[in-house]
Amino acid sequence: MNSDGHVTAMNVMNGESEACFCWFYFGTHISSTSIYSGYIMGMVTMTLIVALPKLHPPSCAPLVNQCQGPTTRQFGFLALALGFLSIGTGGIRPCSLPFGVDQFDPTTDEGRKGITSFFNWYYTTFTIIVLIAMTLVVYIQDSVSWVWGFAIPTMLMACSIVLFFVGTKLYIYVKPGGSIFSGIAQTLVAAYKKRNLKVEMAMLYDPPITKGTYQFPKLPLTNRFRYLNKAAIILEGDTNPVGSPISRWKLASIQQVEEVKCLIKVIPILFSGVLCFTAIIQQGTFTVSQALKMDRHLGPHFQIPAGSIGVISMITIGIWLPIYDRILVPSLRKITKIESGITLLQRIGIGIVFSIFAMIVAALVEKKRRAFANFHNRPDGLAPLSVMWLAPQLILMAFAEAFNILGQLEFYYKEFPDNMKSVGNAMFFVTAGAANYVSSALVTTIHKTTGKHGHPDWLTADINAGKVDYFYYVIAGLGVLNLGYYLLVASQYQYKENTQDNEAESQLDIELNASKK
Repeated sequence: MNSDGHVTAMNVMNGESEACFCWFYFGTHISSTSIYSGYIMGMVTMTLIVALPKLHPPSCAPLVNQCQGPTTRQFGFLALALGFLSIGTGGIRPCSLPFGVDQFDPTTDEGRKGITSFFNWYYTTFTIIVLIAMTLVVYIQDSVSWVWGFAIPTMLMACSIVLFFVGTKLYIYVKPGGSIFSGIAQTLVAAYKKRNLKVEMAMLYDPPITKGTYQFPKLPLTNRFRYLNKAAIILEGDTNPVGSPISRWKLASIQQVEEVKCLIKVIPILFSGVLCFTAIIQQGTFTVSQALKMDRHLGPHFQIPAGSIGVISMITIGIWLPIYDRILVPSLRKITKIESGITLLQRIGIGIVFSIFAMIVAALVEKKRRAFANFHNRPDGLAPLSVMWLAPQLILMAFAEAFNILGQLEFYYKEFPDNMKSVGNAMFFVTAGAANYVSSALVTTIHKTTGKHGHPDWLTADINAGKVDYFYYVIAGLGVLNLGYYLLVASQYQYKENTQDNEAESQLDIELNASKK
């Protein structure tokens, strides 16, 4: 919340774009009305905060630049609104992709083509909606009214709720197969209880699986984390006469064991995404602060809102993704013989490299901007430097997003078991949330450890007196360390397989051998 009692544009941009996004998709990205209720309550509360003077601090005194902070009640309403939005986001975002994919039958060629098309439209639409949120909505907030800037996304969210109810009978619902977390706990407990047994020559529990609308492919037994295989050892008294486990806490299936393994081996990759995302989110914080102290005019009559400067990244992503998908991938496929051109882990790693370069470029540009501002020493603190100097770092960050973020989303979707797709999608947002905490911790640490001996700290409120470029260098340095860690864990990673893949490969080998004879 700024001194005028308003939440800054970038702090709520995700909420507004999410509201527009849900409207565009007619509410199909959510499976619970309670989640929608939480989101709409958050948007309504946020709108009331900016509309009612009693719910936000008064404006700053224009001459003496004195600002009054929020009261406890005002801060409480803001926390309540953000809490509602967090609950809504926590339900919408992890379930959006899996629920959309559930509308297609992955066992047919037409269904698989539909899934691919859905991914493309999902990312394309999301980019368009974020562009609208970062331009039109921000323009309304800055030039028309903050109330309307929040009221319009709120009304769109209300419309999406209506459309959600209209479409509920049209969707395909995959029946839940029980709590995956209880299955994970049961597998770990069963393995611990049988820790003294040997897997060799033991009979393992491997029943057929059929969950929901479509039959999920089974995961083959692997030798990684072999300790967990003990959970599937069948002992006398573990099963009833029909072959079902008497207690799930004593016997787990091979499928359950391999699902737990999938979670374990993905965790190191997940950690590597935190620092990369920490770099990416800076374009919504200090990059905006830089833009506020630069010449934002495009022509004599138009000034770019500082909160909209990130649109450069969105435009870059919108241009790059079709080129990557239609031109670069087919060319790489001929060289690498990989369906996606490059592996998902390579794509994620390339994104990390781009994030490091983006931070280095951001530091160099900030050093130049601060030098111009201090040299000219204008009363408003503006540097006579075009805001388009921020374009290189934003373009590099767009490539980091296109490679790393989309790579992570696809990686988690493909590497998690079929009944854990929502959890896999949620993993990315866990990474994003952790990155925000890491960024806050870095900012707090720098505030406390720099700026001694009468000098302001690196991230002081007056950006011209600070050293934001040093902050960017710190993130770049952490990114280099993170890249080394990522290369280590990625080199040890083994992609998920399923029995259908193995059977297809075996059949191909048989046919080749027969043709040779």
